[in-house]
Amino acid sequence: MSRAPDPGPGPGPNPGPAFGPDPAPGSAPGSARDPGPARDPGRTVGPGPARDPGPAFGPGPGPAPASGPDPDRDPERHSDHAADARLRAVFARAAYDVTPSPVPLAAVRRRGRAHRRRRTVTLAVLAVLSVSGASAVAALSLPGEHDRPVRGAPAVPSVRAVPTGTAGPGRAAGPRVTPVREVRAGQRVDAGRGWRVWLTSEGKHWSGTESEENFRSVTDGNVETSTPGISAQSEGGPSGIFLSGLYYGTRAVGRVELRDADGRTALATLLELPGRPGWGVWYAHMPASLREPGSTPDLALYDRTGRRLADLDGMPGS
Repeated sequence: MSRAPDPGPGPGPNPGPAFGPDPAPGSAPGSARDPGPARDPGRTVGPGPARDPGPAFGPGPGPAPASGPDPDRDPERHSDHAADARLRAVFARAAYDVTPSPVPLAAVRRRGRAHRRRRTVTLAVLAVLSVSGASAVAALSLPGEHDRPVRGAPAVPSVRAVPTGTAGPGRAAGPRVTPVREVRAGQRVDAGRGWRVWLTSEGKHWSGTESEENFRSVTDGNVETSTPGISAQSEGGPSGIFLSGLYYGTRAVGRVELRDADGRTALATLLELPGRPGWGVWYAHMPASLREPGSTPDLALYDRTGRRLADLDGMPGS
């Protein structure tokens, strides 16, 4: 067998690397190829600073999310929200079951009225004190008063009490009404000056210090109790007269009025038995008339409205 002739040494054609970069300098041709340093796919090998290739597509990823659990996905927080909702539902049901107590309107009105009364009284007192203080200041500041000693205020004269039902200054006149005293049957009433009066179902009884018991019947047929009327008996002398009698025919007696010949008037005291039987007793004391000695006064019976029901003329004197 024949061999191929040895071509001998000499440079042959450099076919170049089949794959990868050129062999590093200093390496022998035909030796195993040094793959060279590993390349970073994101930068260019060689001197100089590495360049940031930037994002492959679109804008960058932006700032990294904050670390920690997501509050909306926290199971404990969801559990607290559920508990709060349950508590609100329980409180709402409890509130619906509560029935409010009624408002004490009557007590509120009473307290309001008491407060208004107290305020009115306080304002009136303050007004009086203000007027009094102003009067005192005016008195002290009068001309020529500084040289004279200050004297106390003069005493206010006493004012006579106006009888019940009579008209005072600035008041409209109204009917005078005498209260009726209710007495038991047989009860002795002190009529004054030694006289006593009492009532029974039969009529009027009276007696004096020097006289025996007297009686005036209402059941003997001489008194018609269905019609208003009045009767009178008198005893006495120059020192004074005691007058008494019956009134009847009304259950709304207002007064029995006496008027003597001298023009003097008096109101009688009224007595009745319980139950308002429709009749009663009156009595009064009057001085003897100076114009007509021995005369008795005229009488008049009125109801509570002031209407005149009956009258009786007095006896003339001697």
